[in-house]
Amino acid sequence: MASSADNLQLSSSLGKLGTETAYAVALEAKALIAEGKKVYPMHIGDLNFSTPACIKDAARKALDDGKTGYCPAAGIPPLREALAKHISSTRGVSYGPNNVSVQPGGKPVIGKFLAAVLEEGDEVLYPSPGYPIYESQISYLGGKCVPYGFVDGPDGFSLDLDALEAKFSDKTKVLIFNNYANPVGYAASEEELERLARMAVAHNVWVLSDEAYWNVVYDIEAKSIASQPGMAERTVILFTCSKSWAMTGWRCGAAIGPESVIKAITKFNTNAEACTTHFVQYAAAEALSNPAAMEDCRAIVATLKERRDALVPAINAIPGWKCHMPTSTFYLFINVTEAMAKMGMGVADLEAFRQRILADTGVSFTTREHFGRTIDGESDCYIRFAYSGIDADVAVEACGVLKDYFEAL
Repeated sequence: MASSADNLQLSSSLGKLGTETAYAVALEAKALIAEGKKVYPMHIGDLNFSTPACIKDAARKALDDGKTGYCPAAGIPPLREALAKHISSTRGVSYGPNNVSVQPGGKPVIGKFLAAVLEEGDEVLYPSPGYPIYESQISYLGGKCVPYGFVDGPDGFSLDLDALEAKFSDKTKVLIFNNYANPVGYAASEEELERLARMAVAHNVWVLSDEAYWNVVYDIEAKSIASQPGMAERTVILFTCSKSWAMTGWRCGAAIGPESVIKAITKFNTNAEACTTHFVQYAAAEALSNPAAMEDCRAIVATLKERRDALVPAINAIPGWKCHMPTSTFYLFINVTEAMAKMGMGVADLEAFRQRILADTGVSFTTREHFGRTIDGESDCYIRFAYSGIDADVAVEACGVLKDYFEAL
């Protein structure tokens, strides 16, 4: 006898909700490893570093001190104060604890911020290729996705600012900007920041400044769009501990911005998780206040730079592969158009290319298709390597395998 529950239906709005398909690639890689095959994992932006000892010690102390119950929805005062002080000093903008809402990671900031400011049909400008959760949350919350892209130039990627400016309309409500950008490794120039800020002010839009990779920069000084004239009052900064201190699994981040929208975001905290894990917040406060933690962050970034410096020339030695030397993040966005053409493939075959290379060589990576909808006019084929979770010698070995593979075609 059939249960009456057989006819229960899920919400149709789930069809608007996307995901991070990079996790599906991770499952494929794990399946090959389970079969005894060697896999070179460059598909996901996790880190193979240990969280700094002083941060772990702070978490242990907090546990021993009984910090395991509920705490304020906006975050514990010591962490909100540390975040306000840190962001104020590094961004050149004055923030207090009331400008901070602690979150279980950086990702929740995206959905909560958009939920706080969007009305049905509002347009949101966001980068594509970019973090796929932007697009997912915009669609799910009833906004209209308006992607903007990058220009692949001789010295790396830059924003197509003319095309971006033309996409503003009287329905534009939000500009999402990811300086130090996943997946392209883009870093904005001062001129780009100034022009973006002028656009935001002229069109009177909210700005979400995703600064997850703020500390993962090489030989440049990190800069925030929130520091530009007229921006602090309209910008929410997405902060996370994940990338700076190898804390991806700890799940601690924050939204920092105007008090009105921060209060709204905290109201979502109360309705969702109630609070970010109590003892984890003490660990995050330690990360921000203990100079040893920042030294550890710099050591992590120095190792990442060594990996980048070893990988880029090894990639460019692979027939048909072209890669810039990015100044931020731990990603390489590689043009494989010529290599794919040699295999009789084009831009519509990126997924087949990825699967074939994984099966034939064990090298695991993601593609342009994992990072948002394509923009009209895109014709080149790109893949992304993440070098955060693989040692330099192993990554270079993977490139050698690929070089031999493509030379033999």
